[in-house]
Amino acid sequence: MFIIAGLGNPKREYDNTRHNIGFELIDALADKYHIPVKNIKHKALTGSGMIGAHKVILAKPLTFMNLSGESIRPLVDYYKIDPASELIIVSDDVSLPPGQIRVRKKGSAGGHNGLKNIITLLDSEEFCRIRIGVGEKPAGYDLADYVLGHFSKEEQPLMRQGIEKAAGAAEMILDGETDRAMNEYNRKVSG
Repeated sequence: MFIIAGLGNPKREYDNTRHNIGFELIDALADKYHIPVKNIKHKALTGSGMIGAHKVILAKPLTFMNLSGESIRPLVDYYKIDPASELIIVSDDVSLPPGQIRVRKKGSAGGHNGLKNIITLLDSEEFCRIRIGVGEKPAGYDLADYVLGHFSKEEQPLMRQGIEKAAGAAEMILDGETDRAMNEYNRKVSG
């Protein structure tokens, strides 16, 4: 069994913001694989189903971004999964251009407070993550205001492509092809 958790903020006012791109990926996977994400368990909106031959739990933590670990840790414990091989976390990344993705098997939080909280509460950096680029904050912008802002009309098609790529990467990871996902998706996209 795998847990795929997309990070975001739970209130409607945060829908379609840069910080909620993880939630958007969970919604895309739920739609594609007909997995209703309607149950509230372990401080997350969850749904269980199959992606290919793999049983998955899709999760959207309801803890707000900076406390994501307060949902992820209980999910990991309850389902008795190994984070290093059965957990995929999806988050936004301001260091990547809009729609570009980066897949990693482990690593630091890279300044992302949601990832930092998960690492702290799992006491490990060893879990797979898919980061979806939301673009670098413009000079003079406050980072919090930027990530809680909405995508421009020009960025929206790039973000749809990013979600499609992230879904493809998640499917490869489920099939045990994390290295292939990294090789295919971690290349710089020329713009």
